[in-house]
Amino acid sequence: MSTLTVAPLASRAVIAVSGPDWKSFLQGLLTQDVEAIQPGELRFAALLTPQGKVLYDLFVAATEDGGALLDVAAEHRAAILTRLIMYRLRAKATLEASDLPVFAIWGGEASGDYVDPRLPGLGARAYGEREANADEEAYEAHRLALSAPGPADWGSEATYPIEANFDLLAGIDFKKGCFVGQETTSRMKRRGTIKNRMLPITFEGPAPAFGTEVLAGNLRAGEVLSGRDGRAMAILRLDRIEGADLTADGRPVTVERPAWLA
Repeated sequence: MSTLTVAPLASRAVIAVSGPDWKSFLQGLLTQDVEAIQPGELRFAALLTPQGKVLYDLFVAATEDGGALLDVAAEHRAAILTRLIMYRLRAKATLEASDLPVFAIWGGEASGDYVDPRLPGLGARAYGEREANADEEAYEAHRLALSAPGPADWGSEATYPIEANFDLLAGIDFKKGCFVGQETTSRMKRRGTIKNRMLPITFEGPAPAFGTEVLAGNLRAGEVLSGRDGRAMAILRLDRIEGADLTADGRPVTVERPAWLA
């Protein structure tokens, strides 16, 4: 049996949500269907700008007491709380910062934790104290190896969720009805006008700096996002990478297409 790896995620923080209207309140805001979520279930979602770009990513973890935990970027928790409270209006929903720590768990048989809905290899997430045997850097390396982009890649108000593969990683429910930014998101999906995608690239040596251009000959084909030695995420123009000799920072790079990315 493989060893279970447990890593604390200091970059994440928790907002506790409760009250009789919390599901209907979040349902009208997030890209994911939360009306049907069951206790013990985790769903991946985003809060978009009205123009349809990713403002904040989050996980919704339904708890056994009828409420939920929102797993959000720690640096944005105060801003997310402020925005959600602004949207709440008369909804009977309570939102408050929680001290629960966030852990990522992968590589073995986790039980009683929240299964990450994006990819099976990403394992699970847990809320509350755990005995760790790895650090967040190990988790980031694991995530990158599975070609799953993260918050450092999509940023805030910089990227459409489909460009960041939210549609392929269980982050958007196109049947749920209205949410903030839905019109642009649905139009992109319906028309198939997806010009850019986040894809992993490989290369020799350290990762090029964030924002380094990826070139197809002399044409700009995208830019490098987060990475480490030998591997990085990049946002790439799909029409310029097929069969092209790509470079970044003067070095050859190769695009990898994960099996889950059609």
